[in-house]
Amino acid sequence: MADGDLTRKGTENSLEGKGSDLKGKLKDAAGGLTGDSSLQAEGKMDQLKGKAQDALGKVQRDLDPDR
Repeated sequence: MADGDLTRKGTENSLEGKGSDLKGKLKDAAGGLTGDSSLQAEGKMDQLKGKAQDALGKVQRDLDPDR
């Protein structure tokens, strides 16, 4: 791999993950306010996906030997 590839990929994954987590929180809150349990569930899944992707990004950055 080229220098910094894992760090770059890790940073991208973390940013995308944080975005998905935030989007999920907004959906969850909107679903709660409107009584839409389907939107709430979708929000919770987005949050879970976002947290997993952020964690992957952290691991990628930790594993980069050029760091």
